Amino acid sequence: MGEGLDTLPAASAVDAVEVRYTRPRGKQPLANAVSEAGLRFGPKVPVQEIRLDPVQIKDLEANAYEVIGEDVTHRLAQRPGAYVVLKYVRPVVKLKNAAHEEVKIITASAPGNVLDKCSADVSLLAGMLVDKFVYHLPLYRIHQRLKEAGIELARGTLTTWVQRSIELLAPIHQAQWDSILTSRTLAMDETPIKAARKEPGKMGTGYFWPVYGDQDEVVFPFFNNRGSKNVEAILKGYSGVLLTDGYAAYAKYAQQVNTVVHAQCWAHTRRLFLKAEDSEPERTKTALEYIRRLYHHDAHLKERELSDDECGDARGRAMQGAIAEKRLLYRTEHSKPVVEAFFVWLEQQLTERCLLPQDPFTQAASYALQRKDALSVFLAYPDVPLDTNHLERALRVIPMGRKNWLFCWSETGAECVGIVQSLLTTCKLHGVNPYDYLVDVLQRVGQHPASKVHELTPRLWKTLFAHAPLRSPLAQ
Repeated sequence: MGEGLDTLPAASAVDAVEVRYTRPRGKQPLANAVSEAGLRFGPKVPVQEIRLDPVQIKDLEANAYEVIGEDVTHRLAQRPGAYVVLKYVRPVVKLKNAAHEEVKIITASAPGNVLDKCSADVSLLAGMLVDKFVYHLPLYRIHQRLKEAGIELARGTLTTWVQRSIELLAPIHQAQWDSILTSRTLAMDETPIKAARKEPGKMGTGYFWPVYGDQDEVVFPFFNNRGSKNVEAILKGYSGVLLTDGYAAYAKYAQQVNTVVHAQCWAHTRRLFLKAEDSEPERTKTALEYIRRLYHHDAHLKERELSDDECGDARGRAMQGAIAEKRLLYRTEHSKPVVEAFFVWLEQQLTERCLLPQDPFTQAASYALQRKDALSVFLAYPDVPLDTNHLERALRVIPMGRKNWLFCWSETGAECVGIVQSLLTTCKLHGVNPYDYLVDVLQRVGQHPASKVHELTPRLWKTLFAHAPLRSPLAQ
């Protein structure tokens, strides 16, 4: 296996299980498919029926043939620019009192709207937010699509509508941020974005600092730099475990705040060893095997938790204590010996072998040894995951946006992006349809009690309102 592997703790029984994957032969039918071509769709998809009678019966009388069955073919179609103008007609009525000959003119009240003095229905506002921030479609393309559909609007109007809509969501975003800061474990990272003009023809570089809580909620606060003071501003008042990559700003903050325990990501450590495969293949293979064992034990632990009837729902708050205790015992028994053996082996490699300081393996080993305590935190805190991969998956919306709409014209615009992406990404984490969510909360936020605004965060909205969401007049 390679030098040092003989010091690894003995593998558990599940290590010996060999899983073989076989590719199925022939074309396999898809579940719930309505055609041999594999077309599948849900009840929300409108179906337009087109009947095709045989040409042979075109001129026959009805009693000359009998329909004994039907053959059905499905084809997926699209209507370009499916925009609708809602025309509200409010009759003006004259009431006349015959006794007193008094005349009274009445009419129905104008329908309320999400944005005052705005000609956009909530369905359009929600649709634009989903198009831009879920599917990363720039507003200028949305403007082109509207124009092709025969609708004349200024591009600046679309920008104003988007900004005003996001401003309505700001209190919900703040409530979600407050919820995240109550987490026992936070994962945190930073990712760049071009925002605001630095000089003519050049944009400045700002940073989103995504923070992921232990109830699958995420926020994307924006700052115009990568300074360590931003960490303090974001985590002010927080106490718990902070899980991050190796950026020194996080370690510096944890050293200054006694209520924060700093944990670091094993995936980032592993990536550095991957860079050393060419220069030190055998040593790298051994290092990666140590780390593989940690992930193997963690995966087996999760499988045990999900199938353990004694603990019930692994995500339920009521059983968190029992689950945490079992997780801690399992990690102490299985993962701790691997971690200890790994760091002992690394020290031996650096002291007993002649490795140049610039060698990729030396750099990877030094990185891990310098962060030994932070990489070992997960052994003492059972709720801490091994890595920040869950956060990196959630923040992918920012790099995807950079590839499409490229930049934020102003710092205010970047802050708006952070607000709406916080809510829409959390919708995805909780399996909430972002369009249904936005249509509902954009109408509800103006009438919902400010003291209960937290109920409109995607996590709680799913439980309280998702069964009967507010709809647009278009859907009524």
